[in-house]
Order: sequence, then C-alpha cells, then structure tokens
Amino acid sequence: MGKRRRGRERQENCVSCGRTVPRDKAVDFNKRSFFSTDLRTGDNVSLFTETDVYYCISCAKHRKIFEKKKKLAQMRRGVF
Repeated sequence: MGKRRRGRERQENCVSCGRTVPRDKAVDFNKRSFFSTDLRTGDNVSLFTETDVYYCISCAKHRKIFEKKKKLAQMRRGVF
C-alpha cells in the first residue's frame, strides 16, 4: 500500500478533501452510475457509466472504503 519504486508516479487529487496523493498510494474506488429514461418517454434508454474515484488513505478509512487490517484479522480468525 505504501510507495513503490517506480520512479515518478502521477499525482491524483482526493475527491473528499482535495489532498494530492501519488497514484500508487491512493485508494481507487469504482463509482457506478445507472440512468434510465423509462419514466419520461415510452422507449427505455438505459445508460451505464463507471468512473474511477481516488481517495487518500485517511479519507478512505473514514468512509470505510479501506479496511485492510480488519479483513486480515477476520481471515486469521477464519471468518472468510
């Protein structure tokens, strides 16, 4: 999860707080949106978009997107 030896890595902005984080250190989250026009017109046109959203580590932990230590503890106990 930390820095890797790849030279200069591209910077990404955190969506929540705006902090600049290296791309390999940021937590990426796929945000999916689904739109349907069935209610407005008679024909159904559905659109599906998927965008990558980047969070810094502190915001990802606050929003409970990134819980690596919790999952590792559950795997050791045999929950998974």
